[in-house]
Formats: sequence, structure tokens, C-alpha cells
Amino acid sequence: MSSDLTFIGLFLQASFIVQLVMLLLLSVSIASWTFIFQRSKALSAARNEMRQFEDKFWSGADLNRLYQELSARTNLTGMGSIFCAGFKEFVRLRKSNTATNGIVDGTYRAMRVTMSRQVEELESRLPFLATAGSISPYIGLFGTVWGIMNAFIALGEVQQATLAMVAPGIAEALIATAIGLFAAIPAVIAYNRFSHQVEKLENSYGNFMEEFSAILHRQAVAAQAQQQS
Repeated sequence: MSSDLTFIGLFLQASFIVQLVMLLLLSVSIASWTFIFQRSKALSAARNEMRQFEDKFWSGADLNRLYQELSARTNLTGMGSIFCAGFKEFVRLRKSNTATNGIVDGTYRAMRVTMSRQVEELESRLPFLATAGSISPYIGLFGTVWGIMNAFIALGEVQQATLAMVAPGIAEALIATAIGLFAAIPAVIAYNRFSHQVEKLENSYGNFMEEFSAILHRQAVAAQAQQQS
């Protein structure tokens, strides 16, 4: 008796448990690719936003005017949102006659909180990719073991066993491992790549915070010296 060795044929011939494993892995793979495209788009936008902001910031633009321009946006993200959070706190603390060190510390804390939120947003969906990459092969392996076990049980019930009889059952089982690897490999690659990109953005945000804090410290010292004179 001939067997359909196409993917659809093997799926239909597989046991119910193996079919569930295949459907689960296919669902994980679809979700992984969806998140991969989403994260790729979001991280690309974050890098572009950072480059555009740095061009404006380091071009010598007036900080008050830059703050007013950025704070008027409704979808401010990335380095621009860190700048606005820091500058807003800087202005507020200066108006309250806070000491220079207190101004700089408060400004830095405000930027740190905003940066943490931005990084958390950039890292969204990455845990799913990490989980999919780590457990998908094992789920596929479970389906394979279950399928091979059923194939040998069926083989033991016949008088004369041949390779043609056991081959379709083993093929059905092995395809679960193949789907598991198909779901895991892109997820692992994407997770490692995106994690590296997020880390680079986080380092850039941190460097900007240090440099901006130094600029604001100089401004606060100059303003305090002007008041005393």
C-alpha cells in the first residue's frame, strides 16, 4: 500500500498527538515571524530617530527651542524623549532654587526612568523569541518520539515487518522535529541580533545622558554664578 509522503499527507496520516505538536510549532513559527518583523521595524525606527536627534542636538541648536519642538510631538520616543524628560526636570528644579548637584541628580534620575521605559519597549517580544528558540526543538522531539513509538507499536502487530511499512510512520514523526527546528532557528537568530541592537541603543542612550548631564551641570553652575554676582 502506497503512502502520501508530502507534508500534508504526512500530517494527515500522523497520530493526533503528533498533529497537535505540529500545529503548535507552526503557530509558534507564525508568531515568531510576526514578532521578528515588528521588532525589526521598531528597532530600525529607533536607530533613525536617534540619528536625527543627535544631528539636531549636536548642531548647536538652542536647547529651549529644541525642547519645545520635541515636546509638541505626540509620539516622541527614544533619545528625544530622554532629552525632554531631563530638560523638563532641569527647568523645574532650577525654578525651585535647588542646589546645583541636586539639579543634576534630579535631571539624571528623570532621564534614567525614561530610558528604562524606552529600553523595556524595545525589548518587548524578545522573551517570546528566546522561549520559542529554546523549547521548539524539544517540543518537536517529543512529537518525534511519540510518533516513532506508535510506529513501532503498529509494526509489532503485523506478522512480517518491512521497511515500506515502517518508513511512513517514521517520516511522520521526524517531520515534527523538522518543524521544531524551522520554528527555533529564526527565533534564536532574531533574538541574538535584536538583543545586540537593543544593547547598542541602550549604551548610546547612556552616553547621551552622561554628556547631557555635563552640559546641564555647566549651565547650572554658570546660572548660579551669575545670580551671585
